[in-house]
Amino acid sequence: MSQPWLIRDRAPAFFAERRWPVQTWYDEALATGFRALVPPLYRSGLRDGLVVALTLWHGRRLRTASDAALQMQARALRPVLLRRGFRIGTVARAFALCREALRRELGFAHHAVQLRGGAQILSGRVAEMATGEGKTVTAALPAVAAALAGVPVHVVTVNDYLSRRDHDELAPVFARLGLRSAWIDADMTPAAKIAAYGAPIVYVTNKTLVFDYLRSRLGREGPDTVQRHAAATLRGRPVPPPMPHALGFCIVDEADSILIDEAQTPLIIAAPDTHLSEADCRHALAHARGLAEGQDFRLDHAQRRAELTRAGRALLAARAGTDWNAPALWQIARAREELCRHALAALHLHHRDQHYILAEDTVQIVDEFTGRVLADRQWQAGLHQMVEVKEGLPPGASRRTLAQITYQGFFRRYLWFGGMTGTGAEVARELWGTYGLGVTRVPRHRRLHRRDLGVRLYRDEPAKLQAVAARAARMVARGRPVLIGTRSVEVSERLGGVLGDAGLAHVVLNARQDGDEAALIARAGAAGAVTVATNMAGRGTDIRLTSEARAAGGLHVMLTEYHESPRIDRQLVGRAGRQGDPGSTEALVALDDDLFRRHAPRMQRAVAGLLPGGLRRLPAVLAHLLRWRAQRAAEARARLRREGVLRRADKLEKSLGFTRRPI
Repeated sequence: MSQPWLIRDRAPAFFAERRWPVQTWYDEALATGFRALVPPLYRSGLRDGLVVALTLWHGRRLRTASDAALQMQARALRPVLLRRGFRIGTVARAFALCREALRRELGFAHHAVQLRGGAQILSGRVAEMATGEGKTVTAALPAVAAALAGVPVHVVTVNDYLSRRDHDELAPVFARLGLRSAWIDADMTPAAKIAAYGAPIVYVTNKTLVFDYLRSRLGREGPDTVQRHAAATLRGRPVPPPMPHALGFCIVDEADSILIDEAQTPLIIAAPDTHLSEADCRHALAHARGLAEGQDFRLDHAQRRAELTRAGRALLAARAGTDWNAPALWQIARAREELCRHALAALHLHHRDQHYILAEDTVQIVDEFTGRVLADRQWQAGLHQMVEVKEGLPPGASRRTLAQITYQGFFRRYLWFGGMTGTGAEVARELWGTYGLGVTRVPRHRRLHRRDLGVRLYRDEPAKLQAVAARAARMVARGRPVLIGTRSVEVSERLGGVLGDAGLAHVVLNARQDGDEAALIARAGAAGAVTVATNMAGRGTDIRLTSEARAAGGLHVMLTEYHESPRIDRQLVGRAGRQGDPGSTEALVALDDDLFRRHAPRMQRAVAGLLPGGLRRLPAVLAHLLRWRAQRAAEARARLRREGVLRRADKLEKSLGFTRRPI
């Protein structure tokens, strides 16, 4: 695929976009069989080795070139890339230019592992590179090559902190080659966004990008065809470009997080809809508090959903017949039961400082995968308003859907895209089946010096937190920095209290302190520093050690709970031992951890019943068994949710195949 922009299924639109082919059932069956035979996991091979060798050869010739000569060579390469595409020789020339510009701006050059990773991303695969291998500067290589070929490039990251950090670091590199770059903030004005999307290389978060795509196309009349734009230009009223202008080439950072973990729910643009009142919510919550679990309702903790039993529905109907002060909706059986299900979910399945926080007198959802606040996001169908009333806040307007799109449907609209991550092997088959993306494992640049100190299992959370504080104190006494990972805001603050009682100076990084993230991360690598963090300190976070901390043994990472996916555990562990630094990790978990209770309840109860009550610390083998069972169940449920989202989106796309607009 030397010229990936020349594809047969390109959409008939003025701005570049791909039309994912609609498949019949036998097409899908053949594709499934083919994907089962073709391995989705690759190793970097001979072609990448040739790219590396040629890049280094061209690089030696560029060392003596002036800055003006460097830009001149970049301009001269543009028509060659357009004519010949991404062949080995042209890719090596583009990579050599980027490598030399990086050396002049930042004082170091790409090493062979990063060159291999860049070649894989440019070819439309996901490069699995170990944490700490420098994925930020690796992304610059394919970005420069595609931008020099005239293809719009979007570098997509999981949060604004990483997006801005990466852009600010690499913008001078791009400028040395005559390439303009831009960073897009969700709060920018539409005019500023349109100007920024016009840059050859754009850094943006996945949510900002997809919502801009939806909003821009929601308000446009008619399809964006060449004929329409030509006619409008002849009339003297050219059609303003959409946001983003075109879906050319995309580089997805932390690809498994964006393409897999966050693909479980569609992204929706909604308008206010005031059919649900505060009285409706209060009435439903009052009745829900009087229902008995097991007898009147059942809770599905994994799906976070409540279901009424037959007895529960009958009880609500009997109450409705005698409650003359009930709101009008309460007299309709279906509405009454739906309100009560939402009320039960708000009371029993959505907890403050775990699934949401209260900030500025509003309920703000916390992303379970990143630990960050999801600005301007709401739970649908009145659940958000139910949570607001539960917390004593006036309910905001409920919302009705105007447009929606899935991550699967959006990213498949790019002409081609690649990605990078430290944890792609586990989801390689799903990436291949959903997006047609293979995963290539790229070898390490330096030997790993991180030690795994094993797992400790405690009977309950109080015992676990006391043990965490004791272990942290021991590491601090040796002069080592400590990073302690938690899954929720609530647990991070509770652990902070235990550390404070033990006399340990520490900082807490969670959704409440996300504005100070850069400063807190900068201090986390100092000798004796203790940082308690949610998933915010996982993906993409580079904790740089001081010389004293490195000499003392490097960063020590403690997991206080396992996550639903072992990939997220690996991301947190990967903060230690980066780029040859020393470091160590260990896990201290409890039998009553949320993961075990939700996804392995029978095994958890069996273990608790078999062991003597006086045991404070339990055998580590039980932690391994519980983790294996719970994470396997959690990932299976998450995979089913993603398959359901994709199946419904594909069905809707087929039924409305005559339009290319998101629904």
